[in-house]
Amino acid sequence: MEKANHSAAQRWWRTVPDALTVEQAQSGVDKLAVRMDERRRSVDGVKVTVAELADAEPMLVLPALPFPAELEVVRRVSPQALVSFEGNLYSVPPGMPGAQVTVRHRLGEDYLHIVTAGRAVVARHELAPRGAGRKVRDSGHVIALERAVLAQVSDRAPCKTKTRRPLSPAALAEAERLRGQAPRAGSAERVVINLDTYAAVADRLRTAPTTPKEEPGE
Repeated sequence: MEKANHSAAQRWWRTVPDALTVEQAQSGVDKLAVRMDERRRSVDGVKVTVAELADAEPMLVLPALPFPAELEVVRRVSPQALVSFEGNLYSVPPGMPGAQVTVRHRLGEDYLHIVTAGRAVVARHELAPRGAGRKVRDSGHVIALERAVLAQVSDRAPCKTKTRRPLSPAALAEAERLRGQAPRAGSAERVVINLDTYAAVADRLRTAPTTPKEEPGE
């Protein structure tokens, strides 16, 4: 078969003119096929044609099921324990957010499998129509997810309101030590404004500044 295709490409396809119609091209292929079927071959000392050999070796019937090919895509689990595949979302057990999994679908089957990096099957779902936007959840996954969420809910009393209290003398002394300052005796020594200096500056500002008079001839 491979040699026949090669001969057809070399003897016919390369010589087809550009202005040839589809009907003329089909007629030329049919004539070439007849000539190729009439070629003589020797099989076990018997002369037969290629057509006779082809009739003696018929093709097998079509299989009832498609070839068992598998489609595998890598996905990452969402915080809601869902995995996307062909426009739909499929659930996995809780506790796997951010984990990398593989969605496996065998052609011709109505189910898909979700496996971990260690090839462990963690979910099996019925395949939803492509692009339907469905969320396919397993009932066991839903129950496990609800239990995981409820386990994080506490029935304890809420925290009391935080009371703002001033810093203690020990805390202030520790803060000064960390800043490299010597501890002071009390708050009375923490004077940062000198009132005498402030009064002197205020007195000077009560009188407007005078401009010195220019002497004649200057």
